[in-house]
Amino acid sequence: MKEQSKIPTGKVQRAAKFVTTGARVGGNYMKHYAKKMVNPSLTKDQLHSDNARDIYNSLSELKGSALKVAQMMSMDKNMLPTAYQDKFSMAQYSAPPLSFPLVTKTFQQYFKKSPSDIFDTFTKNAVNAASIGQVHKATIGEKTYAVKIQYPGVASSVSSDLKLVRPFAVRLMNLNEKDLDHYMEEVENKLIEETDYLLEVQRSVEISEACGHIENIRFPKYYPEYSAERIITMDWLDGKVLKEFIKGNPTQEERNKVGQALWDFYDYQIHTLRQVHADPHPGNFIISDDAVLGVIDFGCVKVIPDQFYDPYFSLIRKDIIHKDEELDELFTQLQFIYPNDKPEDKAYFSEVIKEMMALLGKPFHQEEFDFGDDDYFYQIFKMGEIISESKKFRESEKARGARDGLYINRTYFGLYNILNELKAKVVTTKPEWAIAV
Repeated sequence: MKEQSKIPTGKVQRAAKFVTTGARVGGNYMKHYAKKMVNPSLTKDQLHSDNARDIYNSLSELKGSALKVAQMMSMDKNMLPTAYQDKFSMAQYSAPPLSFPLVTKTFQQYFKKSPSDIFDTFTKNAVNAASIGQVHKATIGEKTYAVKIQYPGVASSVSSDLKLVRPFAVRLMNLNEKDLDHYMEEVENKLIEETDYLLEVQRSVEISEACGHIENIRFPKYYPEYSAERIITMDWLDGKVLKEFIKGNPTQEERNKVGQALWDFYDYQIHTLRQVHADPHPGNFIISDDAVLGVIDFGCVKVIPDQFYDPYFSLIRKDIIHKDEELDELFTQLQFIYPNDKPEDKAYFSEVIKEMMALLGKPFHQEEFDFGDDDYFYQIFKMGEIISESKKFRESEKARGARDGLYINRTYFGLYNILNELKAKVVTTKPEWAIAV
């Protein structure tokens, strides 16, 4: 893969890149509509493919928050056409890496030493490159490390990048701008946290130690002495990423083993620790030959406040669907409905959210759940389409849903999608509140 020798770091440089990309996208639309005049039956497949290529190529050169947003969008199968999902998902572990001189410059900045002064060996080429940083393999004696280096300028450009990527997000995702405004602060705060590698090391140590008792899961050890604001050093974990693991045709028992470890890991974080690894995309996990799950990235952690946790997880209860008064109170607390909504709007939003929460809660309502059931995911995706295409949601004067729900919903959708790819059957009945009847 071709390496980058520099990244645009100034606001003007980065804005110019977005302007150029916008012009290319506009040109793609003009070509599409010109062809459609000749062939009225022409679909948008080629348009989506061309736009996905041009937008991804631009974002992958910029790195940082803009590319991270593309990665986030690729995780939701309701959000984008397939061409965008396929291209943007490359941001998880296949973005163009930085050249070695820039890596050395980062080490000199924080350690006053080059990588070769600290490690016995250090790969000049990145073994993995994502949206915010890239990973190199290093050794000291017989010990092997994974060293993550953040791209230059990422931390200082979060806010400006989000403003620049906004028009693309609105157009591609067909979003209500009020919803975008409502959630943008939450996204910005999380992305700023992700660029703080010292905070990531602290959280990585805390959560991995707290979850160390969970079966069939492993965590790397972290090394603060070899870490800094933009560098993290941890143990190297051997294994396969999810796609490689599945390509190896694992047995159902192995699929279930990995799936159960994932479920137990998230269940414990959410309901016991009240903070959760909120970036469950496949690039953050590695699976060993004996089907043990490794968790290798804690950059995005969502702390769950009680005022959100209590009403949100009350909606998972099996019996709640029949308790209209309690539902109204919970929906109001979670900002799905508002006291001054018109009665017909209140009824509409309540019914749609009730159906969605009933679907999301389904795995909790039985002892074991088969995440390989594609019909279940079809129902979720159809419900997502209803919401995204709903005129009432798009034209609502208020955003629907509390800010804290953004990363919790993202966590569950990401978790469910990985379990679906695994075709895993998982024992899910842990919290008693979820199976109340």
